[in-house]
Amino acid sequence: MRATRYWKDRIARHVVLAGCALATGALFYFLTLPSDVRRRLSMGSAYAALLFFGVSLAVGPWNVLRENSNPVSFDLRRDIGIWAGLLGVFHTVVGLTVHLRGRMWMYFFKQIHPLRIQNSNFGLANFTGIVATFILLLLLAISNDFLLRRLGRGTWKNLQRTTYGAFVLTAVHGVAYQMIEKRQIAFRLVLVAIVVGIVILQVAAFRYRRRAAVIST
Repeated sequence: MRATRYWKDRIARHVVLAGCALATGALFYFLTLPSDVRRRLSMGSAYAALLFFGVSLAVGPWNVLRENSNPVSFDLRRDIGIWAGLLGVFHTVVGLTVHLRGRMWMYFFKQIHPLRIQNSNFGLANFTGIVATFILLLLLAISNDFLLRRLGRGTWKNLQRTTYGAFVLTAVHGVAYQMIEKRQIAFRLVLVAIVVGIVILQVAAFRYRRRAAVIST
């Protein structure tokens, strides 16, 4: 009975998160200046993923600052993170079809014979984006109780901490594309607000934990 209630609550949460993902993606889809569907899907999924990513990183520090329990893994943060990962991977798949249709290698290489790497903002944006996507795939793969038990809390938590690297890479990816495409001010403000907000929360939680550790000793 308890397991049935658990899965009912979990499924209900995913339905809500799916609705939020759809609504957020649709908002940025329609805010994107008139262009083809693929570019608008790329933009909608990018900002929805960024928002979910930010919220997933905000839950832990928020618990710390409110002096609530903050276990190694809990379902709310995990489920938000799952949707952030799914949206981020979807964005990558769609985004790789926007600029250079049929020549995806050119996002990373100017030419293959001989091999010449993209060394401009365009190359920076794409390399940081693809590395962040691989990290998201790793995080999606370990987002379950089976691997938490199998790997052990220490190893699992170390892998989960790659989330911070993925977020930094995502921020660099976003800033680089802002520079390349000279996007509307609203998109720039959203990116800055999310990144700065997460940094402030993380720093505040870190300082709070350090003060608490000093007091306890």
